[in-house]
Amino acid sequence: MPQAAWIGGGAHAGGRMPPVVFPRTRQYPRAVLFDLDGTLVDPAGGITRGIEHGLLANGLPVPAPEVLEELVGPPLALGLEEVAGVPADAIPAVVRDYRAWYREQGIALSVVYPGIREALAGLKDAGVAVAVVTSKPTQLAHTLLAHHGLADAFEVIVGTSEDETAAPAPGGAKDHLLREAAATLGVEPSECTMVGDRRFDILAAKATGARSLGAGWGFAPADELATAGADAEIAEPHQLLGALLLTEEA
Repeated sequence: MPQAAWIGGGAHAGGRMPPVVFPRTRQYPRAVLFDLDGTLVDPAGGITRGIEHGLLANGLPVPAPEVLEELVGPPLALGLEEVAGVPADAIPAVVRDYRAWYREQGIALSVVYPGIREALAGLKDAGVAVAVVTSKPTQLAHTLLAHHGLADAFEVIVGTSEDETAAPAPGGAKDHLLREAAATLGVEPSECTMVGDRRFDILAAKATGARSLGAGWGFAPADELATAGADAEIAEPHQLLGALLLTEEA
């Protein structure tokens, strides 16, 4: 990998994460695949408060706020068991109650990160296909995006099953979702760039041959994206087009 460099500054300048940028290329990606929570949309407490509701509704203790934030990104069932220590037999009910609260109240709390709409418009102008690849259930992801007027901005939205009893992919893997999105778009994973704020997004890209761009404004703990092997990392959404559409003559 070429010498690492920082794109801009932003909220995470000051050593939170060691950023890297893509080597310059003469080709745009044919498709850009975005994670949802922590990348396109700031849950603004909608997810963590919903999880708290789901736990309390089932008589379970609520972990510390920093633990709740770790649950933003991976499949919820996986995070509840591995991070929050929720008993496996209680997880389906917690997930069900969380989703009901989130649909009724959590979505309204969320906000689109500043700069995302402009980045999507710029990618469209450049002829680059865009999709969403998320661990959220597909219909719930569509509902969230529609709430913000963004559902029609994407050629495809790929998520997980609505069945709260369904086991998540081992380790929270998203590579099967990435492959599904690429196939639906009619491109190879190697022609895509995956943009996301957690290691699951970076590892999905590595597993499929896609490039990865770490979203440093999301929920990853310090160094998570770099440790996962992100090809690039930026601090703010307004840097997306510069990182994704960077070109240089031979």
